[in-house]
Amino acid sequence: MKKFFLLIAGGIAAVILLSTIGPMIGLLVSLVLLYFIFKQFLKSESIGAKIGLGIIGFIVLMASIHNAPAIIGVGAAYVLYLVYKKWNENKHSKMKKDSNDPFANFEKQWNELKNY
Repeated sequence: MKKFFLLIAGGIAAVILLSTIGPMIGLLVSLVLLYFIFKQFLKSESIGAKIGLGIIGFIVLMASIHNAPAIIGVGAAYVLYLVYKKWNENKHSKMKKDSNDPFANFEKQWNELKNY
């Protein structure tokens, strides 16, 4: 039953992630542009260039705010990562129980001896 809920949560997160992939790319591009505009703004010495870069930076900032739903996509990607991690945790815990680890076998045999 736990795997079923993990599958449902992973499916929902995958659908949300796929539906917000466009805004995520748009946010990434606009933030990269904003970074380079800010760097050029700091380098420029003339007032006209600073005003022009400030206006362009403001427009790009508004574009990046427009892509704010991408944050939901990032959250969905994180949920998908957690589901993947939990799914594999269950596999690894079963493998550890069946392993030929001498300490695990010793603990199992010791518990069997204590029960006699």
